[in-house]
Order: sequence, then structure tokens, then C-alpha cells
Amino acid sequence: MSADRLYALTPRPTCAGGVDNQPMADTVSQPPLFDYEAALRACARGERSALQQLYEQESPRLLGVVQRIVRDLALAEDIVHDAFIRIWNKAGTFDQTRGSGRGWIFSLTRHLALNAVRNNARHVQMEPGEEGDMEHAAIDGWQEQTDVFDWRVNPGRIEACLEQLEPVRRNCVFHAYVDGYSHQEIAQRLGAPLGTVKAWIRRSLTALRECIG
Repeated sequence: MSADRLYALTPRPTCAGGVDNQPMADTVSQPPLFDYEAALRACARGERSALQQLYEQESPRLLGVVQRIVRDLALAEDIVHDAFIRIWNKAGTFDQTRGSGRGWIFSLTRHLALNAVRNNARHVQMEPGEEGDMEHAAIDGWQEQTDVFDWRVNPGRIEACLEQLEPVRRNCVFHAYVDGYSHQEIAQRLGAPLGTVKAWIRRSLTALRECIG
């Protein structure tokens, strides 16, 4: 499918009044039986209806996540739109043995958002002392946790350290500090005890602090 036809298939994600910084878990429900893996396999076979289903299922949540990273609604809409083009083109590379379909979609979209932040930091002229502010915006949503861990460092370094975590622990950190889920919501989504989720997050923050130094 050409890029132009795919753009016609996936409308721009919109959010009336913008997206605030509040968790969206209470406003965007996730139908429990949606099969992300099957949808990605269908995309890989060229079934456009599967991409449309994925878009309708996840674009509101992805828009909220991306806007928390880039702090700009118009840019976030562009990134989410581009993410679905990337999902369509790369669906055949998804490996279910390495993680969930939904996790793959969110990981791909986060990488696009972080790349956009880094690109803006390189190309936008800044006043003295402001260099790096655009990159720091990628983790503004995590700054309230600075009593535990200082997230205001180079996002590229954070990303490298996150990749060293076990996937389930890395997802816990993303769910808590990017997606805006409560610990209880994370436990429900992962099917893990609440105490275990809290321990994973606490140990992950410790490991990240040691990694970044």
C-alpha cells in the first residue's frame, strides 16, 4: 500500500481541548478480548481493516502518551499518524515470542516520539543555557519522582538503561511514568500481584539510578 493511501486510511488523531497531564485509564477503556497479535498478523497480510481496528483501539491512548513526551498536540498527532504507517509497514517483523502486540505498538510509538524530541533539540535554535531543554521535555512526566530518581538527564541515556531491564519491569516503568497508570492498574493489566508490581518498579528505579550514575 502506498503512503498516500495509508494516510487516507488513518485519519489524524484528535482530542477535543487537548490532552492534559492526568492519567487516561479512567476515560479510555481497553476491551479485554481485542487480539493485538492477530491484528498485526492481519496487517502483515495486507488487510487494511486490521490497521483501522488497531487505530480505533489505540490511537487515543497513544496520542496521550506521545503528547506527554513531546508536549505539543500538533506534533503528537503527526507522530501517532506516522506510527500507524510504521506499524503497517513493519507488522511482518513483529515476533510474538519476544513480547505482546500492544507492547510492540507502544514501544515503536515511544521511539518515534523520543526521536522527534532529539531532532527538535538539534535543529531548533535556543538561547544560551536552554540547550537540551527539548530533550528534557521527553521525561517531564516523570519529574515528580525526582525524590526517587532524577529523570532530567539525556533521554538517550535513559533509553539505553531502560533496555537493560527485563521487559516486564521496563513495561512497569513506562506504564507508571509515561502512560500514567496507577500501581493497581498496572497489576491488573499484567495479571501480577500489586506487591510484586511495586517491587518491580522500586527495583527498576534502583537499577536505572545505578546505570546512569
